[in-house]
Amino acid sequence: MLEVESQILSEKNQGAITETIDTNSSQPTVTIGIPVLNEEEHIERVVSGFLDAGYPKLVEILIADGGSKDRTREIVAELSKKDARVKLIDNPDKYQSYALNKMIDVAEGEVFLRADGHCYYQDDYIQNCLSVLISSGARNVGGAQRYKASNLVQAGIALAVKSFLGNGGAKYMQENYEGYADTVFLGCFWTKDLKEIGGFNTENITNQDSELNLRLIEHFGESIYVSPTIKSWYFPRDSFGKLFKQYFRYGRGRYLTKSLHPKNSPIRGLMPFVSILILLVYLITDLFTEMNLHSVEVFVVLSALVLIESIRITVSKTSIYKDEIWVGNSSTPIIISRVLSSSVSIVIMQIAHFSGFLFQFVKRVFVRKKVW
Repeated sequence: MLEVESQILSEKNQGAITETIDTNSSQPTVTIGIPVLNEEEHIERVVSGFLDAGYPKLVEILIADGGSKDRTREIVAELSKKDARVKLIDNPDKYQSYALNKMIDVAEGEVFLRADGHCYYQDDYIQNCLSVLISSGARNVGGAQRYKASNLVQAGIALAVKSFLGNGGAKYMQENYEGYADTVFLGCFWTKDLKEIGGFNTENITNQDSELNLRLIEHFGESIYVSPTIKSWYFPRDSFGKLFKQYFRYGRGRYLTKSLHPKNSPIRGLMPFVSILILLVYLITDLFTEMNLHSVEVFVVLSALVLIESIRITVSKTSIYKDEIWVGNSSTPIIISRVLSSSVSIVIMQIAHFSGFLFQFVKRVFVRKKVW
């Protein structure tokens, strides 16, 4: 892990903002909010990194703990003794939406910068977030969702999410994209804006970021901005079982977001459900009617397309994979292994998302439950 941290912190901003915010009284004050649960392995690194970043108007780092059973709270308490800007907040409701709202309610900074307790952040992360927030005039800014991998499953996921089949064309998944989008990874907001729109929706246990960003757009107009100068890295799930559970929850969250914003929700949130539903109807029709629809041949073709797309994305991302994604102790997995892991990841993402979306749909229609 120390090698990973050293690698990330040594990377320099190569391309966009050549001047950060001037060190004068015009700098906005900043609150960093971190929802956590059992993050003893990472929390000291993350908090210390932000404290050492050198931003002069960082007024506080709020850490909302959802009931950690490890040493997370103890570590935060020790950090708070060393620097009073580090503050621990209890989050008995456990989920991130509640944690974020508790932190927004008490935030003293003019800017609220959301962070996760297990990501890695480039050393100029705070400065670049603020530079983009001010220069763009946006209400929320962030960077692309970048990935690190230390095992083969993570490597496959990190590649799969860069495919259209894995991300549906989401702009914030493109490392070099700069411009407006419908959502962004993490986020840097004006605190007053978050309070004005009521913070995060606690009906959404997942997908709460996308739902909030849609409300920002509906309230303020085009206002979510992605910049390649804002860099952080995220480790995906380390097993396919955990990936299925994650995307099942994503599917549920997407359904709730679609229910809350039927006109403005991005179409990609519906695509896994619609596509797989069509395939299931097609298969059932072929199996239980006298029509010969050649469903076996169709599924073979679709499997081949997934494999071809996995080959394409694996080959096209070879350089970024070697330079940025892979940080495992063992040698880099061979290309065939990456292709197969990526293919399995794409299939799991689609099926799990469909299952979660369907589950929430059934829950609403038959159980009359409109929330999680």
